[in-house]
Amino acid sequence: MPVRYCQAGWFQFQLLYARIVREQPDLLDQANDTRGSRKCPLILLDLQAHNIGALIMIAVRALLFDTFGTVVDWRGGLISRLEVWGKSRRIATDWPRLVDGWRMAYPPSMQCLRTGERDWAVLDVLQRESLQVLATELGIKELDDSAADEMVHMWHELPPWPDSIAGLHRLRARYVIAPLSNGHVALLVRMAKAAGLPWDAIFGADVFRHYKPDPETYLGATALLGCQPHEVMLVASHPSDLDAAAQCGLRTCFVSRPLEYGAGRVVEATPEAGRFDLMVDGLDELATSLGC
Repeated sequence: MPVRYCQAGWFQFQLLYARIVREQPDLLDQANDTRGSRKCPLILLDLQAHNIGALIMIAVRALLFDTFGTVVDWRGGLISRLEVWGKSRRIATDWPRLVDGWRMAYPPSMQCLRTGERDWAVLDVLQRESLQVLATELGIKELDDSAADEMVHMWHELPPWPDSIAGLHRLRARYVIAPLSNGHVALLVRMAKAAGLPWDAIFGADVFRHYKPDPETYLGATALLGCQPHEVMLVASHPSDLDAAAQCGLRTCFVSRPLEYGAGRVVEATPEAGRFDLMVDGLDELATSLGC
C-alpha cells in the first residue's frame, strides 16, 4: 500500500515546524515557493507527497515494535515446527486448529490477571495452561510435561517475516528500536538470538507486570527510554494495540500483515486511511519512508 499519513494537531504541527526550522531547514528549502517564507506553515503542504514522513518523525527518537505477528510469523512458524515435531513424537492432530486456538486463548487469560482473578504470571505460564485445555479438547493424550514444555518454548523461536531483519537494521541506523511485547524478557531474548533481531533494548510484559493494552506498558517503556510519549512510535499490525498506544500519546504506524492469521482470515479489520500516523506494507517500506 502507499504510505499514508494523518494530519497532526495544530499545536503538534507548530512544534514540529519550529523544530524543523531549527534542525532540518533543508526540508523547508524543498518546499519554498511563492506562497511565503519559512514563517508560513502553508509551505509544508508541498512536502506531503514525498517528505511528510520526515515531518512526522522529526520529533521521534525511538520505535517500539509489537512482536508476535508484526515482526515474526507466529502462525506459520508454529505450524511448521509442530508438524515435524508431532511426527517425531508420534502425536497426530489438527495443528493449524491447535495453533489458532492457542493464539486466541491468551488474551482471555491475560484478562484474568487484570481483574485480579489470579496472580501475575508470564506468558509461558499462560500458554502452558491454555495448551492443556486445548490438548483435552483435541483429544491429545500423549502430551506429558516434557512435550508441553517443548511446545511452549516454540514461541521463543519464531521466524521473522521476510522484510523484518533488513528493515530493522535500516531503522536502527537512525532510531533506538526495541520490542514492546506481551512476551517476557527471557522469551524475547531467545527469540532475538534465534531470529537475529537487532534490538537496542527489550521490553517484555514482566518488566511492568502488565500486559498490553494496559497503559503501564506503553508509558513504562517510554519512560525507561528517557523519552516523552510523542517521541516514541509504536509499530504494530494490530489496530487495537495502536489505538491504546495513541491514547497514551505515542505516535503510531500500522504494518499490514494479511497472512498473520492465515490466508483469507481477518481478526482485526484493516484500518481506514488516516487512523494512524503511518500505514505501510512492511518494515522495509517503513525504513524507506523514513529515509533510513
